[in-house]
Amino acid sequence: MEQVTVRSWRELQDVVFADSWIESIGRFRSPFAFRGGGDARSDLRTGLRKLGGAPERQEGHLLRNFRKYAHRDAVPGDSVWNWLALGQHHGLPTRLLDWSFSPNVGLHFATDDTDRYGVDGVLWCVDYVRIHEMLPEALRGVLSREGSQVFTAEMLHRAAPTLERFDALSPEPFVLFLEPPSLDDRIVNQFALFSLISSPSLQLEQWLERNPGLCRKVVIPSALKWEVRDKLDQANVTERVLFPGLDGLSRWLKRYYTPTR
Repeated sequence: MEQVTVRSWRELQDVVFADSWIESIGRFRSPFAFRGGGDARSDLRTGLRKLGGAPERQEGHLLRNFRKYAHRDAVPGDSVWNWLALGQHHGLPTRLLDWSFSPNVGLHFATDDTDRYGVDGVLWCVDYVRIHEMLPEALRGVLSREGSQVFTAEMLHRAAPTLERFDALSPEPFVLFLEPPSLDDRIVNQFALFSLISSPSLQLEQWLERNPGLCRKVVIPSALKWEVRDKLDQANVTERVLFPGLDGLSRWLKRYYTPTR
């Protein structure tokens, strides 16, 4: 896995927007999804993996009971992928992992916790377009027919209406990226998408190590965090926008008025 340590805001911008020019359409359209973390030593474990125990057994229990108790507040339709997205969005441990199409949203989550300003942060950049070129034929066919580069819940449901069918599409582990339904303003404002791996027990980082060239790990030195944070604030990439409501507003004000020394 490629690792880059940036030393300035300008270098950071060059790195996150690298490889975004698409000659065939004459536009800048990045093929990367972004995920930020306040500590560069963090990994890409899902909530289900962090829970401990046996993910294969726990996943079914968690999802079944979430569907049962959350039914009156459910999203339209009964797709397992809508339910997984809804659960992930509200903190249920799942095999999904949160990403964003926006590098600035990723950088927000690398710099939102001022208690971690003494350690380096990280921005993971994953090439979901190339990852989708490695999908089983049934899934590549869905993307091709739609002319899309990422899945929606409805698209994925056509090829695999259940988790069991999804996991059985290939004997080799695979990864795809799923754009969730617009459940609320938070998902919309964060320009969110989820990674989905074909085994609940497999860690995405392990899969990426076995398939080099698909991921760039950008390390943000602790000394650069305040500059990144202040420039994101000026660009209106804040908790107030990404978490609409009074909770997000309060989190933004608390961080914004935190002294640097």
